[in-house]
Amino acid sequence: MVKRSFWLAAALACAAWSGPSEGRPAAASVDPVSPPSAAEFQAWLGDFKAKAAARGISAETLERAFAGAAYIPRVIELDRRQPEFTMTFWQYFDKVISDKRIARGRELLKTHAGLLAKVEAKYGVPPRFLVAFWGLESNFGDHTGSFPLIDSLATLAFDPRRSRFFAEQLLAALEIIDRGDIPPDVKASWAGAMGNTQFIPSTYRAYAVDFDGDGRRDLWRSLPDVFASSAHFLSQSGWRRDETWGREVRLPKGFDFALSGLDKKLKLKEWQAKGVRRADGRDLPVADLDAALVLPAGADGPAFLVYGNYNTILVWNRSILYALAVGHLADRLVDKGPLRAKKPSNDKPLSRADMREIQRRLADKGYDAGGQDGIAGAQTRRAIKAYQSKEGLAQDGHPDSRLLERLRDDGN
Repeated sequence: MVKRSFWLAAALACAAWSGPSEGRPAAASVDPVSPPSAAEFQAWLGDFKAKAAARGISAETLERAFAGAAYIPRVIELDRRQPEFTMTFWQYFDKVISDKRIARGRELLKTHAGLLAKVEAKYGVPPRFLVAFWGLESNFGDHTGSFPLIDSLATLAFDPRRSRFFAEQLLAALEIIDRGDIPPDVKASWAGAMGNTQFIPSTYRAYAVDFDGDGRRDLWRSLPDVFASSAHFLSQSGWRRDETWGREVRLPKGFDFALSGLDKKLKLKEWQAKGVRRADGRDLPVADLDAALVLPAGADGPAFLVYGNYNTILVWNRSILYALAVGHLADRLVDKGPLRAKKPSNDKPLSRADMREIQRRLADKGYDAGGQDGIAGAQTRRAIKAYQSKEGLAQDGHPDSRLLERLRDDGN
């Protein structure tokens, strides 16, 4: 895929792969894999290089890129790793939206104001969002990866688990090298995410921009290229230059939580009529916008009305928490206040075993949770909502310890 939704489903509380900057609790590896012999890996490389040459990759690039290429067992270990616990909304936000990151982002917003204004004029993405993505993806360029790009991708392409996907990423990386954008020995994340924006190769190939005009698309050392590439990707993914991402809101007593979810959109005036207000109690904006209600911590947590640009952020990374973090961090960079909702005293995560038990117990009761993978995906949340509806509970679709206790009690 060429969008950041490429990142493989994993187990944050609200959806997909968390991205390299989100952090995870420590966890043990699963499905250990014996590394191939050197002869086996080199034989595979020979076949792959023949395919790459047939795709038009030059002999010089192939020789330089694969000189000394080696299988990296650590990459497979990281690919197999699963987090023991999901992060709660509050744990995640506390980690990625720190006072230090906000202060630094504000300074960088000022430092690069002229450049960011030029990028906004061309692509329509406001500077605060570009800096927010930069901060979340690589901590403003501090963490762009330490694994050899070609060796990491070759290791993952050799491994049968997602060989087709990573073989295409390896080919894209070779095409980028062949074009002269990056050197063969460049470093990236273990899964091939590159530069300040952590683009994977197919995204880099499709959306990276040479904004400084030096003939190379450099997402490591050229901030003009970094900002323009991010903006180009977002604009091509549906960013609307005349809208924001959304906002925290206050819900009235007796609110119908069945209206929550990205699949249920109403006009702002319709949300207003249902008693929804801005977090400070003021009326919602008067604008002809569709909005969906997101409850990342369930009925007792913060509530957000999100617009079309929120969905575009999800194209970059399909994690509900990540998309909320980008929007909120972008707001904080321009001196908008912190969340009005308060963190509960008993905020605790579910383990993957807990989530699998929730899915199993829902399935036992006839609700299709989409399998028992320990990930609270869309199908699981729909099953939770259906169960909550039947039991007369707030239909927020949110898995937590109270839901698990209720399911256990119902099973007795």
